[in-house]
This record gives sequence, structure tokens and C-alpha cells, in this order.
Amino acid sequence: MAADSKGRVMALDLGEVRIGVALSDPSRCFASPLEVLKMEEGWIERVRELIERNQVSLVVVGLPRRTDGSLGPEAHRVEAWLEELKGVLGDVEVTTLDERFTTAIAQRFLLEADMRRDKRKGKVDKVAAAVLLQSYLDARRDV
Repeated sequence: MAADSKGRVMALDLGEVRIGVALSDPSRCFASPLEVLKMEEGWIERVRELIERNQVSLVVVGLPRRTDGSLGPEAHRVEAWLEELKGVLGDVEVTTLDERFTTAIAQRFLLEADMRRDKRKGKVDKVAAAVLLQSYLDARRDV
């Protein structure tokens, strides 16, 4: 089933310690960093709350592929979390997108903004999620 094109799109950058969250505008043109969650018990419930509050109809999860495109242990870990997530989201569509280099791009953006190192650490995950989401939105605009 296709995602409801009237709802927003959310992106998740799932890491072992933190989860970067980004959200599209209602017209699905622009991605904005939303927040960083801790990867701990109850994270799926927190994501579900954000989805409900922001009227999200599609969630894009970054799938960490290796530079050769293959899936490594990190990707398999994300796939397991993805199955858990799908189990509680009901009608919200969940898809994956290759997230190679999103964190490096986010780091570069924050460095270019002259952000201090201690401040970057708390923001890089949500900026990486926004990079991932903007990539998804841009690709869909071309079809």
C-alpha cells in the first residue's frame, strides 16, 4: 500500500547509542532535524508518539550499507529493529534508504557552521537523519 501523501515523512537514523529523528514539512518538500533519542528501552514507543503527534504517514529508516553496497552487521541490527518498529506502527508505512555517508555529510555541515565539537555531538544524529530524509524527498520529486 502506498503511503498517504498527505501525511508527513519522518526519517530515523538508528544507531547503537542514539537515534536521529527528522521530519518533513506537510508538503513533503523540506526535511528538518527534529530531535535525538537515546537507544534504550521504550524508544519505539517514543517514536510512535512522535509519529502520532506530527501526523506522519511514512517512516524512512536509514540502512547502513558498506561502501560496496553489501549489508554488514550494523545493517542486520537495523533490520531487526525495523521489524520491531513495524510491529507497533500499524498503518504507517516503513521503508529503508541507503544511509551511506549521511553522518559524514552532517558532520561537514556542522563544521562549516563553525559549531563547537561538544555542540556537534548532540546534533549530528538528527542532522544525519535530515540529510537522509532530504535525499528521500528529492528522489521522490523526480518521479
